[in-house]
Amino acid sequence: MTSTLTLPATGESLASNKLTAVTVAMGDGIGPEIMTATLRVLKAAGAELDIEEIKIGESVYKQGFASGIEPDSWKSLRRTSVFLKAPITTPQGGGYKSLNVTIRKTLGLFANVRPVEAYFPFVKTLHPGMDVVIVRENEEDLYAGIEHRQTDEVYQCLKLITRPGTEKIIRFAFEYARQHGRKKVTCFTKDNIMKLTDGLFHKIFDEVSAEYPEIAKEHMIVDIGAARLANNPERFDVIVTLNLYGDILSDVAAEIAGSVGLAGSSNIGDKIAMFEAIHGSAPDIAGKDIANPSGLIQGAVLMLVHMGQGEVASRLKNALIRTIEDGVHTADIYDAAVSQQLVGTAAFADAVIARLGQEPKQLKVAKFAASERAPMIHVKRRAAAVKEIVGVDVFVHWAGDDAAELASQLKAAEEGPLKLVMITNRGVKVWPNGFPETFCTDHWRCRFQADGATVKHRDVAELLLRLSGTKLDVIKTENLCTFDGEAGYSLGQGQ
Repeated sequence: MTSTLTLPATGESLASNKLTAVTVAMGDGIGPEIMTATLRVLKAAGAELDIEEIKIGESVYKQGFASGIEPDSWKSLRRTSVFLKAPITTPQGGGYKSLNVTIRKTLGLFANVRPVEAYFPFVKTLHPGMDVVIVRENEEDLYAGIEHRQTDEVYQCLKLITRPGTEKIIRFAFEYARQHGRKKVTCFTKDNIMKLTDGLFHKIFDEVSAEYPEIAKEHMIVDIGAARLANNPERFDVIVTLNLYGDILSDVAAEIAGSVGLAGSSNIGDKIAMFEAIHGSAPDIAGKDIANPSGLIQGAVLMLVHMGQGEVASRLKNALIRTIEDGVHTADIYDAAVSQQLVGTAAFADAVIARLGQEPKQLKVAKFAASERAPMIHVKRRAAAVKEIVGVDVFVHWAGDDAAELASQLKAAEEGPLKLVMITNRGVKVWPNGFPETFCTDHWRCRFQADGATVKHRDVAELLLRLSGTKLDVIKTENLCTFDGEAGYSLGQGQ
């Protein structure tokens, strides 16, 4: 379904005379209401858009498309390369994948940018000076969604972090800071625990930051960093972090600033970009004309900037801020001590339209450059390291509770270079010299290593063949490798 937004009869073109194709999805829950409001203010502001509407979300899931998007809709996204998306509802149950994650990963939208700013005193907050941009890695981490049930008691989710993906997002964060005159970039990880995955993110942050000497850098462990963000967000400027941490922190930051309903985000890739509100579809208030469209309007402002319609973006953002400044508020930010008028979704859009051409009196005036696209990042792959196998972790489903008994069964399969050196349960060493206080489940990691001898894939295969004769249930293996002599595996806790 295709429609065109043209300028108002009395308006003037604020960009070029050429319409820009945009794919739009109305979404689920409050999505159609806030998208209708957003499209109205875009049209009134003079946005030059040629809209292609696609259907995604709950209705598509229920048609039998497990991804939540019809195959033909991908053609529109790839043709327009710009996507304005309302929130969607993913049906409950294990047969459905997150459409947001699918779109981001399929289209290579590696950078999620979420600006968060306070509108005090017009929106209640304890942090009047808050102005933070969270740059979240968007494709990797636990959001790869690779999960397995391995035993009766244990389920697994793989955390995947890559060097190219990490370097791209960190370079993006520094380029964004440079482009927008930001003074500091803070990296959040949990590398005191996840020394390889989060450790890689921290290591590359240190490497890349050295190329931007004019920008201050700091690293924080994510738990204390989150506490400081909640208590003193004014100390932060740009935050760059992994996928899961960034998802949580950006919602926390938006709520601290006044309301999660006020924040928009952009999802940037090399060729395609998606823009949205950061909140969900809120089906409990759908159809009641009470949802705040500001988050999606903010996403649309980011879209206009990305498309080179900076003047239209400035006009729309200033009208939005002026509306908030004038005390015209939806229920989520309404405060009788400050607000002048409680309005619904449609009336809020009317108020924004009425203020087009006006600027805020107290809050910061928005001024976007005519062309201010997000930085494009290209990363070259490094030369392959020298990789050598030094052992193998064999994961076993075993219902016993005596690690020494399991060890005796495993040692019966020893032959050749690989010898049993450790058994862990949930990451904690339980053999040799385990503690009886350690709680064990039915999922055991059994580490075989060679003492200085060369290990070949055949050695691993022959070990597994011998283990099959013990009737132990081997559920997976992980080769232990070194890369240029550096161990590419973690120690067991207590090893």
